[in-house]
Amino acid sequence: MQLKEIIEKLNLKPLTNVDDREVDGVFMSDMLSDVMTGAKARALWITVQTHANIVSAANLIDIAAVVVSQGKTVPEATIELANRYHVIILSTTLSNFEFAGKLIEIGVKT
Repeated sequence: MQLKEIIEKLNLKPLTNVDDREVDGVFMSDMLSDVMTGAKARALWITVQTHANIVSAANLIDIAAVVVSQGKTVPEATIELANRYHVIILSTTLSNFEFAGKLIEIGVKT
């Protein structure tokens, strides 16, 4: 499924520049080491983490987009770094569990 379609269907708030990308799965974790060892390229990464290190981990794995859940505020420095490295950060007020359920409802495969 295309990222822009997911953004529209689930009313996600883009915090960075967005280009359309294919999404080939979902990875949910708040531990960077889990992401770096378990996430696959082109996955959506669901997390509550907002610090700048999420950009490095997402860039390393070629994550389709980082979805920051629970309405967490992402620092401007993280957003600026993400834009510099073409990492997309999106925001939702839903919990990780609720958001994962919505992804399943619209047909995103894990």
